[in-house]
Amino acid sequence: MVSSKYKQKSSRWKKASTSLSLVFLGGGIALGGNYLINSPQIIASTPEAPILKPSEAKSSGNVAFVPQNFVTDVVNQVGETVVRINASRTVERRLPQAFNDPFFRDFFGSQIPNIPNKQVQQGTGSGFIVSSDGLILTNAHVIDGADQVTVTLKDGRTLEGEVLGEDKLTDIAVVKIESESLPTITFADSDALQIGEWAIAIGNPLGLDNTVTTGIISATHRNSSEIGVGDKRLEFIQTDAAINPGNSGGPLLNSRGEVIGINTAIIRNAQGLGFAIPINTARDIAEQLIAKGKVDHAFLGIRMVSLTPEIKQELKARRNIDLADTEGVLIVEVVPDSPAAKAGLRGGDVIVAIADKNISAANQLQEIVAKTAPGDKLSLELLRDNRDIEMTVEVGVLPN
Repeated sequence: MVSSKYKQKSSRWKKASTSLSLVFLGGGIALGGNYLINSPQIIASTPEAPILKPSEAKSSGNVAFVPQNFVTDVVNQVGETVVRINASRTVERRLPQAFNDPFFRDFFGSQIPNIPNKQVQQGTGSGFIVSSDGLILTNAHVIDGADQVTVTLKDGRTLEGEVLGEDKLTDIAVVKIESESLPTITFADSDALQIGEWAIAIGNPLGLDNTVTTGIISATHRNSSEIGVGDKRLEFIQTDAAINPGNSGGPLLNSRGEVIGINTAIIRNAQGLGFAIPINTARDIAEQLIAKGKVDHAFLGIRMVSLTPEIKQELKARRNIDLADTEGVLIVEVVPDSPAAKAGLRGGDVIVAIADKNISAANQLQEIVAKTAPGDKLSLELLRDNRDIEMTVEVGVLPN
């Protein structure tokens, strides 16, 4: 449970943040691409020096031709806010049963190796500072199960880290270090991202600290099922970046040095397919973790699929239900004793609207539910055996 002082710091950080934001890799990922933009700038050595063309400036003794690189500006602005996170965890090692058999030990004696039944595993990832008193955002999988967490700052200091909370469903964690007057990162509005914008990452890929790489935003609103992580409740930013272990939890930045996402996942054996958690989502989750150490996720209790032409054809053949002109989500299963079950939803129902919004895909419904507070009620419009039905469901809390 997080102490009251962290609840107070949550409000301070929230205030500060407004002025400033498949395969998961235990070590993290990096962002690649190597795109640079150089714009010439003429700098005169004296006020009286004439303004020359770039070709003339190169040969002049009074004027220097200096390429201006926006990536360099971002690195100088943000570099000190990015940290390295080392996590160690102790795991049980399963030994062959014969190693513990007295008969084999008597027979083979010292030839049987004395292998300890516990092993310490080390992992490295990245993070970034969001408050001057030491709050750090990273991925939950970077620190998951850790017995000890240390944070290394760019100036070389290594400090003990305390995990204030982690949320595996969104892969967000908050770590606290004891320090003051730390540099902090600035937040952007990730809802305003456009495809083709520049993307810059700073982190620790493969143990190479303070590595800077670049790319672009190649897609937004990629849902978790599309990239093979259906157990996560997220939409992702997609980049064309090269990805490497070690940058998980590090910031994805725009050309102004504002954080737009947290680098998180890749699709194995693919090129140019990297994914980051939008910073708006990460910030909302982090504020709950700081305030109470956990996140209460909304829960209906259904398994569902989008109505595709193939599913419509199957329903027509098996149940004589004609949904040729219908868009919606088919309920495959209702979890017993869930809010959906208590409301009377059944497998085979088709949800065509929720909260007065038409539904055409499962991720749309999931997004609406995720933005609903537990205890609130949602109105549903259903098709059941070719009949229109209206129903109200009180949203619950996702069980642990």
